[in-house]
Amino acid sequence: MDVDFHVPRFDWAGGPQAMGAAIVDLATRAEAVGIRALSFMDHYFQMDDMAPAEDPMLEGYTTLGFVAGVTDRLRLRLLVTGVTYRHPGLLAKIVTTLDVLSRGRAELGMGAAWYEREHSGLGVPFPPVAERFERLEETLQICLQMWSDIDSPFAGKYYQLAETLCYPVPVSRPRPRIMIGGVGERKTLRLVAQYADACNFFGSPADVAHKLGVLRRHCDALGRDMGTIDVTTLVKAEDDWTASDMLRAAEDYGAVGVNAITVMPIGDDPAANLEAMFGPIMDAIRAIEPGSA
Repeated sequence: MDVDFHVPRFDWAGGPQAMGAAIVDLATRAEAVGIRALSFMDHYFQMDDMAPAEDPMLEGYTTLGFVAGVTDRLRLRLLVTGVTYRHPGLLAKIVTTLDVLSRGRAELGMGAAWYEREHSGLGVPFPPVAERFERLEETLQICLQMWSDIDSPFAGKYYQLAETLCYPVPVSRPRPRIMIGGVGERKTLRLVAQYADACNFFGSPADVAHKLGVLRRHCDALGRDMGTIDVTTLVKAEDDWTASDMLRAAEDYGAVGVNAITVMPIGDDPAANLEAMFGPIMDAIRAIEPGSA
């Protein structure tokens, strides 16, 4: 089992003058302790169900590019890119640039977007949910075409590209990995089965086991080997958790088929807390062999 680290807030990082140094410290210490991937949210306002919208929030791809320059091994992604925020052709180019400059460490996390206040506040169109899912599928198709040898036009319902040129090509082979976040059983998990290299769930081990059963049915219907999908899940540690508590949680998720846990910052010094939590147990977590639901 692997461990990924997701950063959903920046209030721990100090004011604007201090944030760069704080993020460098977090990223380099995460890499040193053995974290596989570092992710940020794709938001422009803080989520108002987590903290005030006015809390600090950094643009995700700019922040990933900054982290790429101070690390060597961390994989880099947003969890997850909102489909409404960037034209698909430009998004493919952004992720390609990150991949080239990080020497093959970029991943494309995608989702249908949901934060209406953020869209309204910044003047970003917010289509109905059905349309957002249709746009999500077209975006995945465009990115895959731009990362292929096909430079011909793309003609979709929402997006039309005269040329899908993307040079330099990504360093990742055969292309940057695609993760689709979300647990919707009819649309999201079907898209995972059809397009994704990884998924990201949330909920209890029993909840995740149920979603994996649904994903397996989608894979069977499409003739996809479910074993080729990296199954990750968010794990939110409580403030009083010890390293032993985290290891037990990892074992519980591994038992139902999770390949990697995605953990989030704890407290006002997430870098130190990350070291304290995972330093003693990283080898034990890596030894967990995923089971099946």
